[in-house]
Amino acid sequence: MRTLVIIPTYLEAENIGDVLGKVRAAAPRADILVVDDGSPDGTAELARAAGDRLGQVGVLERPAKGGLGGAYRAGFQHAFARGYEVVVQMDADLSHPPDRLAALLAEIDRGADIAIGSRYVRGGATANWPLVRQLLSRAGNLYASTVLGLGVRDATAGFRAYRADILRTVEASATKATGYGFQLELSYRAHRLGARIVEVPITFNDRVRGVSKMSWHIIGEAMSLVTWWGLRDRVLHRHTDAAHAPVPAPDPAGGGPAPDPAGGNDLPDGGSATNGGPSDVHGPSDVHGPTDGGPADGEEASPAPPPAPRGPGVEAATS
Repeated sequence: MRTLVIIPTYLEAENIGDVLGKVRAAAPRADILVVDDGSPDGTAELARAAGDRLGQVGVLERPAKGGLGGAYRAGFQHAFARGYEVVVQMDADLSHPPDRLAALLAEIDRGADIAIGSRYVRGGATANWPLVRQLLSRAGNLYASTVLGLGVRDATAGFRAYRADILRTVEASATKATGYGFQLELSYRAHRLGARIVEVPITFNDRVRGVSKMSWHIIGEAMSLVTWWGLRDRVLHRHTDAAHAPVPAPDPAGGGPAPDPAGGNDLPDGGSATNGGPSDVHGPSDVHGPTDGGPADGEEASPAPPPAPRGPGVEAATS
């Protein structure tokens, strides 16, 4: 299946070449899109240079720092417009192990709607985390899963693979969160739609280069959103019925949405393997969609009417 790996960046000059090389080695046939939020350290230029060496790497530049959620929304719109069937999201700082990409993609091939690289299923781990951070992370995930009824042990995880049609169905462009609450929001929307979610064990490695973007504001945003969603949907029952539209089943022939006829080939937007990716996503003026990551006019195709729901479920993979 045509796969796009989206890597959002801000001030990742120390890591970007390394992570791109490892992603290319782990997923040779996948295309990669770096979504850079105007990094002043030259991250975007280094990504293009790496793309010249590796091939199938595009760089989408946004004019300013707009948050993780906005970067992913812009990347998702890029993927939708070009007919990708699988979309992967991962961090640039190597905290998400690229060598587990194959395991995530294998679960999608086996029929999962979402495959999450999980720290908290059997076989998963966090490396070099102090005890306080481990306790906070586990408590936050337990709270979110309990309040929202998710059944996902690592609901805040940012290393994920999605079937592209599940992202369309949950209306990724309409999500509100800007930080790591974005991951919770996507998980919750997908769960309510009956998506099949699989957790794959990974070892999360704390970054060794660069500066973490995590802050108390981001944590507070995520927890306040969880509390509101739980009250709204499980106590007040104010959520609209539209949230319960069924998830479309995978095409039995293995196909996905039709490719963009202007795309030309399997590279993002028809770029060549020798020029570092699509030429029309190299500069801020060429970003597809507004700078907040919303869809450009006419860019996102409406999904086909879905068949009957397949039923919700969360599973832990053992591989």
